Amino acid sequence: MNESNSIIIAVDHGYGNIKTVNTVFPSNIIPCDGEPAFAQDKLYWAGRWYAIGDGHKEFIDNKTQDDDYLLLTMAAIAKELALMNLTEAQVHLAVGLPLTWFGQQSESFSRYLLRVPVLEYTFNDVDYHIELTGAYVFPQGLAAVSGRMRSFTGTNMLCDIGNGTMSSMFIINGNPQQERMFMEKYGTYQCTLAVREALMKKLHLSVHDSEIEQVLRTGCSDSLSERVLETIHEAAKVYVEGIMRSLREHGYNEETTKLYLMGGGAVLVKNFGEYDSNTVTFNEDIHATAKGYQALAEFKRKNGASR
Repeated sequence: MNESNSIIIAVDHGYGNIKTVNTVFPSNIIPCDGEPAFAQDKLYWAGRWYAIGDGHKEFIDNKTQDDDYLLLTMAAIAKELALMNLTEAQVHLAVGLPLTWFGQQSESFSRYLLRVPVLEYTFNDVDYHIELTGAYVFPQGLAAVSGRMRSFTGTNMLCDIGNGTMSSMFIINGNPQQERMFMEKYGTYQCTLAVREALMKKLHLSVHDSEIEQVLRTGCSDSLSERVLETIHEAAKVYVEGIMRSLREHGYNEETTKLYLMGGGAVLVKNFGEYDSNTVTFNEDIHATAKGYQALAEFKRKNGASR
């Protein structure tokens, strides 16, 4: 097997969404007794059907605890190969883990993804034959900005707010500070839960998560009343205040530190927070981390590294 000829496919394994360089889909996978009729995407492997669609994966502190992320990786590979009009390929994965987990879990995560080296499965009625040649594992968040480290002059705080977690790290004059990394279970889904509670407590109403998430992303809605929108906005502002308070507790100072925000939470801060636009930068590209994995993997391959 010639690894140099394999296709590098980058996968960002989020709790809310799986992202590749070109695609995004929910991290929700459900085993089914038979072929799912209404799933957004459907996967058949090893005699079992799976539905992929609305929802998200519950937070776990080790992504190898079940088969879900392997199955979701198979779907991600299929989606990328479909764009290339391929159904058979040798694939080298480029993936990542949260900053504080990277050192302890990168080896086990690589073994987990590669434990079935030849994958034969059906995705959305198309048969795939995949040979996995290896997996590069990178620090999540940091990978997205690896190509622009020189621009991080002075004291900077990188904050990646995903669906399940918020990870932050100081970067001083382009140098990541490993001893100043932090992670909390304070992702955007916690904001959705807070909005749900506020709507029930204040208005005695239940609103579907998809409608809440639309308001959080865009600030508006065509279907919700003004009082519902106002309640969502109020709860989102409280959540964003909590983000900023947490960052300050970890050493962030608006007067001395530049803040670089990415992930779904960056949009929330931009829509509902108070900040100095001269010192706060937002990266709203949902594919940014996957693109970072791809670039780092290509650099590693060019320099002869297999892992």
